[in-house]
Amino acid sequence: MDKKPRIVFMGTPAFAVASLSALMDAKMNVIGVVTAPDKPGGRGMQLQQSAVKQFAVAHDLPILQPEKLKSPEFFEALSAWKPDLQVVVAFRMLPEKIWSFPSMGTLNVHGSLLPQYRGAAPINWALMNGESETGVTTFQLQHAIDTGDILLQDRIAITKNMTAGELHDTMMMVGANLLVKTLNGLLEGSLKSISQIEVIENGVNGTVIKHAPKIFTKDCEINWDLPVQQIHNHIRGLAPFPGAITKVDEKIVKLYSTSISNETPKEQVGSFLTDGKTYAKFACKDGYLILNDIQWEGKKRMPIVDFLRGYRKS
Repeated sequence: MDKKPRIVFMGTPAFAVASLSALMDAKMNVIGVVTAPDKPGGRGMQLQQSAVKQFAVAHDLPILQPEKLKSPEFFEALSAWKPDLQVVVAFRMLPEKIWSFPSMGTLNVHGSLLPQYRGAAPINWALMNGESETGVTTFQLQHAIDTGDILLQDRIAITKNMTAGELHDTMMMVGANLLVKTLNGLLEGSLKSISQIEVIENGVNGTVIKHAPKIFTKDCEINWDLPVQQIHNHIRGLAPFPGAITKVDEKIVKLYSTSISNETPKEQVGSFLTDGKTYAKFACKDGYLILNDIQWEGKKRMPIVDFLRGYRKS
């Protein structure tokens, strides 16, 4: 393709900004941005712009902020831009009328090695399930969510104590680079897509398909009957947001950073143990979960030593 396609970028959080910035740096023809409407937040509940909107404003990119993606007004405004291709990174689920109308369709960047971990929270679930590897996939949108034909993938190693926040930051940059590589491949005509059905049939990326649904409060609750390693994975998979939760002294606490002692506990599973000065831990069925930091109900997150200075068992 001699002429660079007219690209509309759709995204909202900081994760998406890295991809949009990479497209701009690569001199791609980004003609406009679609992002979430401004929302009240912070002190005084002032209207807050999304991270993508802030970037778009700074780079003089036209912006659309539809309340409803199915509204005729949004489709009319989007159509007026005459996009050849749409790129979606961390945005809402699009109606078929929106993702299908550009001549080159719509491309999505997803935070997993599809077909594994389709869904809203692939980073969290990969860690919560104790995976040693994940990655990023660029694919072409189809009707069913996260099922489109795969274009490119890049793998990311997961270290044993990596948190969701750390994986997010790594994946943000890997995804941005993969997006540019994908677009260059499409422009050169060197990319051949592969259906996810074919990937599944060939057993690539694992034969058992795991999913990544939206995280709800019940998913954050710690089950102390699980092995200590699974509990540790659960906690790091929810750190720093939304945070794994349990109760101590009938108060809700959030745990963000933990380590493991394989010493066999004598106490009841789920017991909270501390010397009141230097350590706090929970007894699990096959070891102790040692707390590195904690957020007590109504308090800020703090290192465990700082927390213990003011802790008095009720």
